[in-house]
Amino acid sequence: MTRARFVKSNFTAGEVSPDLLGRGDLRAYENGASKLQNLFIFPTGGVTRRAGMRYIDMIASNGRLIPFEFNTEQTYLVVLTGNQIDIYLNDTKIETLPSPWPENEVGQVAWTQSADTLLLVHPNYHPKKLLRNKMGNFILEDWVYFTEDNLIAQPYYKFADSAVTLTPSGTMGTITLMASTDVFLPHHAGTRIQINGKQVEITSYDSPTVVTATVIEELNNVDATIDWFEQAFSPARGYPVTVAFHQDRLVIGGSRDLPNRLWFSRSGDLFNFSLGEGLDDEAIEFSILSDQVNAIRGIFSGRHLQVFTSGAEWQVTGIPLTPETVQLNRQTRIGSVITRHIPPVTVDGATVFVARNGQEIREFLYTDIEQAYTATDLALVSRHIPQDIIDQDYDPLRRLIFVVRADGKFATMTFYRAEQVRAWTLHETSGLVRAVSVVGNDVYMIVQRGNDYFIEKFDETLNLDSALTGEVTTESINWSGLDHLNGQTVTVIADDIAQDQTYLVTDGAITLNNPAFKIEAGLAYQHIIEPLPPAFNEGTAGRKMRLIEAIFRLQKTQALRLDVGRGFQDVPLKQFNKNQILGAPPPMISDDIKIRGLGWQQNGTDGLWKIKQSVPYPFTLLSTSAEIKIND
Repeated sequence: MTRARFVKSNFTAGEVSPDLLGRGDLRAYENGASKLQNLFIFPTGGVTRRAGMRYIDMIASNGRLIPFEFNTEQTYLVVLTGNQIDIYLNDTKIETLPSPWPENEVGQVAWTQSADTLLLVHPNYHPKKLLRNKMGNFILEDWVYFTEDNLIAQPYYKFADSAVTLTPSGTMGTITLMASTDVFLPHHAGTRIQINGKQVEITSYDSPTVVTATVIEELNNVDATIDWFEQAFSPARGYPVTVAFHQDRLVIGGSRDLPNRLWFSRSGDLFNFSLGEGLDDEAIEFSILSDQVNAIRGIFSGRHLQVFTSGAEWQVTGIPLTPETVQLNRQTRIGSVITRHIPPVTVDGATVFVARNGQEIREFLYTDIEQAYTATDLALVSRHIPQDIIDQDYDPLRRLIFVVRADGKFATMTFYRAEQVRAWTLHETSGLVRAVSVVGNDVYMIVQRGNDYFIEKFDETLNLDSALTGEVTTESINWSGLDHLNGQTVTVIADDIAQDQTYLVTDGAITLNNPAFKIEAGLAYQHIIEPLPPAFNEGTAGRKMRLIEAIFRLQKTQALRLDVGRGFQDVPLKQFNKNQILGAPPPMISDDIKIRGLGWQQNGTDGLWKIKQSVPYPFTLLSTSAEIKIND
C-alpha cells in the first residue's frame, strides 16, 4: 500500500473541460475542478456560494439592460423592452418612455454615453438620444446633425454605381431629378442629396428614376452629373450599427447598407460630419477594405480606436487623429458575433469581446513586444462553459466577467491578469437569464421565470433568488408582498434559520408554521464542487484508491454537505467548548474540518469527494488537503 497527500491550495483555473482529464501535468489541472456550479471564485483562489438575487421589478418583455452613470452618486439602470424604456434609480422606477424598437429587435441596439446623454443606435431605426435634463427628467429624441443656413452637416455617400448620372430640371425652387438608371426608393422622400456639393431635399418619390425635390443651395447648372451623393443614413439606406467617442470625436461604425464604413465627426463638434477641405479638425470617413467581409459589429476607444468586425479586429491610429494622420491596420482575424450587439468590455487595459462563433471570449490586448494587438482565448481550458453567448459585462469590484448564454444559464470568469487567474464557473437559477449589466457596484439581470420577466440584482446578504426580505416588530406567521412568485414554491429563512419546509405562494402571501420577526423568501439554488481526480505518477493509473482523510479549510461558513464515499451527508459544524443556544442559527465558522473517508474507488476519472448543498446558508472553501491510500 502507498500513501500520498494531495493539497489543493486554490481553484484559480475554475471548472476545466473533461478533455483535460489526461493532462495532470498542466497548471490548470492542479488548480482546476471537475465541476463548480453557483460559486464565485476569489482572485485569491477560494470559492464561495454565489450571492442571491433580490427581486427589483417585473418588466413587460425580454430586453436589454444599459448602465447610465450620470455621476458617482447617480447611477441609473436603463431597461429596454418592446417599444418601451424604463429608467430606475436606486432600484425604483422613476420614468417610462416609449421607444421605436420592438422586442425582437432590441438585441441589435448599441449605445455609448457622454455626460448627461446616452446615444442609442439600431441599423433599422433613426438613432436616438436619451437626455437627462436639469430637472432630472429624461427625454428620448432623434439625433440632430449640425445645421447652419438650413444646410445639414451629415454624412453623404453615393450608393449607386459611380457612372450613374443625375440631371436636375432647374437650379432653384422645386425641381425634378432624373437618374440614368433605377436608384430611387419610396423611402427617399424627405432625404437630402448633394449635387456638385449643393444640397437639395427630396419631397416626393415619382418613380425609380425620378423624384421631386426642393433646392436648398442654388445649383450650378442643369447638366447631367456623376458628382452626386445621398445622405448616408436614411429610411432608404438604414442607420448606424454602433457608436463611440474617441479623441473628442463621435465615431459611427457601420450602417445597414454600409456595414464596413467608419465616420468621424469634426473634432469637438460631435454632430458635424462635414468633410470640408480635409483640415485637421474636420470630419473623416473611410471604408474597411480587405480580402474578407468586415461588417463592423463594435467600436471601442482604448489606447487606439479598436474596431471589431465580423471577420477581423482592427486598430485606427493617429495622434492626434486627423484626415492626414489616420491609419487603419488589421490586427487579428477572429471576428465578432453578428446576430446581436454584445458590447466589448474593458478589463485592466484589455478589451474583452465575444468571438463570431459565440463560443469564445477573447482578450484584445496591445503588447509592446509585438507592437500589435493579440486576441487570446480566455476559455481555452473551459471550452464547454461559454456556449452561445448573448450578453456580457464586467464587474470590477469582484473582478468577474458575467456571460449570459442562450440556454438561460450564465457563467462568470474571475479574471486577474497579474496573477494569471482565468477561472470559469457555471450558474443556474430557477428560470432563464436573458441579459446582464453592471451599474456602479451592482450587477443586474433580466430573468425569465415562467412567462414573466423580472429585473433582479445580486445581493451579498441573500442566499435565495428572486428574493425579498421583511421584518416586523411583532412575530407573525403571515407574510405578503410575494406577488411576483404567485403559484411557486419558495424557501424561507426565518430569523436567520433556514426552514425545512417550503411554502406555496398564494395571492402573493405565505403562512409560516412558526411566527418570526424577519424572513427572507425566494427560490433555492444549489452549489456544487467536484474536484478533479488526483494526478498520479506513471504506473499508478487504474489502481484502486481510497480517501483516508480530507481536511476542508472553511471561512464564514454555516453549512457543509459532502460525499466522501458514503453518500451526501450534512457535516455538523458545532464548535466544541462553546455554548450553543438551543434553536439558534447554526454557527458561522472559519476553521479546518477533518472528515474520514470510506470505501475503495476504482474509477480514476472521479474525484475523491463532492460537495452539493441547497440549504441557503453562506459557504466559503479556501483550500483542501486529502490523504489517499493506493492499492499497489
